[in-house]
Amino acid sequence: GVCMVDIGGGTTDIAVFTAGSIRHTGVIPIAGDQVTSDIAMALRTPTQHAEQLKIKYACALAQLASADETIKVPSVGDRPPRDLSRQSLAEVVEPRYDELFTLVQAELRRSGFEDLVAAGIVLTGGTAKMEGVVELAEEIFHMPVRLAMPHGVRGMDDILQNPIFATSIGLLHYAAEGEQLG
Repeated sequence: GVCMVDIGGGTTDIAVFTAGSIRHTGVIPIAGDQVTSDIAMALRTPTQHAEQLKIKYACALAQLASADETIKVPSVGDRPPRDLSRQSLAEVVEPRYDELFTLVQAELRRSGFEDLVAAGIVLTGGTAKMEGVVELAEEIFHMPVRLAMPHGVRGMDDILQNPIFATSIGLLHYAAEGEQLG
């Protein structure tokens, strides 16, 4: 079995697959938007800038981020941007991912299927792409964690080989197989 964790913008969706079927689903109300909000509040920067900082520089595991690498954090109003280490940004982000994965683990335990996901956790969704997410998830779940990458689809490789689209492509692939069978 495997547990798919789709970390989107507004929610994190969980699906447990065993013996070829979905056995459990759940929704956690924490996802990428909360990470962006944490960055905006902690660094006192507008949300749109916080989102860009998250996408370009954030790391979910502070020990992987360099204290020597600095980034420019836009300020509010006419104030000049401030310098911040990537590690400091990671220290803002890591607690939210820790909370998210702890809630996912609690849901998995509550479902009764935790011992049946021998294949581990598969992460998908745009917020799963961040550096350090897989490593932090492995620390929390104590099982293999990997990032989902769509396969079995040709063309536009730069777009399709991205966990943002893994769930959608998987559903299209499943529907196409159903069309061929019936």
